[in-house]
Order: sequence, then C-alpha cells, then structure tokens
Amino acid sequence: MITLKSPREIEMMRESGELLASVHEALRGFIKPGITSWDIEVFVRNMIEEHGGIAAQIGYEGYKYATCCSINDEICHGFPRKEKLKDGDLIKVDMCIDLKGAMSDSCWSYVVGKSTPEIDHLMEVTKKALYLGIEQAQVGNRIGDIGHAIQTYVEGEKLGVVRDFIGHGIGPTIHEAPSVPHYGEPGKGLRLKEGMVITIEPMVNTGTWQMKMDDNGWTARTRDGGLSCQYEHTIAITKDGPQILTEQK
Repeated sequence: MITLKSPREIEMMRESGELLASVHEALRGFIKPGITSWDIEVFVRNMIEEHGGIAAQIGYEGYKYATCCSINDEICHGFPRKEKLKDGDLIKVDMCIDLKGAMSDSCWSYVVGKSTPEIDHLMEVTKKALYLGIEQAQVGNRIGDIGHAIQTYVEGEKLGVVRDFIGHGIGPTIHEAPSVPHYGEPGKGLRLKEGMVITIEPMVNTGTWQMKMDDNGWTARTRDGGLSCQYEHTIAITKDGPQILTEQK
C-alpha cells in the first residue's frame, strides 16, 4: 500500500533526513586509510543515538547492523567488519534513521585516501544519475521516467545499472510501495502523486550490471569483479517539485 504523507509528516521526515545528512557529512573527515568499516559502524550508531535517533536497520528482517558498508565490488548490504581500509578503496555507507517515528534513508560513496580516474568517473556518473532521476520525480510523471533518465545517462557513459536492487517508498516503515527501478521506459509505470515519499538510489557498476550473492545471504557483489558505486536520497513528491529530505551541505 502506498501511503501519502501530510506536510507535517514530510517535515518530520525532513528532520530525520537532516540528522542522517549530518552523519554523512561527518564521515567525510572520518573515513581514511587504516580505519575499518566496523569503526564506521560504531561512529554512525553513536552519532545517531546521541542525537535522539534510532538506527532503523538494526533488526530489520534480521539485519544486525546500523550501517551497510559495501566495499569495492560489493554492490550493497556489506557487513561492517574489522579489516583495515586502504588507499583507493571505494566504500558505500548506507543507513536508515528513525527520528521520533519519522524515517529517512540515504547511501553515500566515499573513496579512501587517493582516488583513481576510474573511481572518479564512476562516482561522478553515479551522483549525476541520482540527480537526473530526482529531476523526474514530479507530480504527474511516472516511475518509468525516473528509471529511463538514469539508465540512458549511465549506459551512455558505458557503465552498468544494477537491476536487482531498486528504490522504494519509505515511511512509516523502511521499505514500502512503490518500487522505484533505476531503469525503464518513459511514460510507463505508476503515476507520481503529491505526498509520496520515495528513495532514488542508483547502483552503478564499471562493468556488467549483473550480480552474485555472498554466502551470508545479504551481500551482493558485481558478477565480473568490477567496482560498484551508489548514491541515495529520500525524496518527497510535492506540487512545487521534488524535495530532497536528506540533502547534505
């Protein structure tokens, strides 16, 4: 079922999103060679709780952590762990926050230490694809308009758009209708209505879009071992256009 949010509910989700954005902003200076993704997990969880939030991923469908920390060829749902990060690692940190009952969800990508031209291009394309998708999140447009804008741009850059993991509605639970693929045909799919709140979260690979699952049943990685990048925002559909509830400063 799709729930339409009132202006008051959207403002509450914006407050949650502002807290989430501030965590990502803080991670910019925290992530560096020599730390571990477990250090990131502890940092994130502590910051959320210190500001009155709840790390909403903990316990969701049995997941145990506040963050998903996916490194290099891991597409999503990587477990935080104690191996040290090194120069040139590409890490995606995904989290959901419940602040006074209001949900927000955002993933951001970080390069550890020194980057490479390949990583720079992948990150630049993935972030631009996110905002191209957001531009299509207008009242009266259709879900396919979002996916088409993302897919045509990414594939034009000779990169692959993941099909198996997609955006979704959010609030009052983490995942709800509608589904928001990052590929598709313009003018197709559900029509967007004022009051919908969705995530747009393209995952883009240097090679094939196809994936494989680790034995843990959670972590997905690229089938060909290429790098994967992701950026995600929580978006409110309003009569004045899309509003990003997790925008960073």
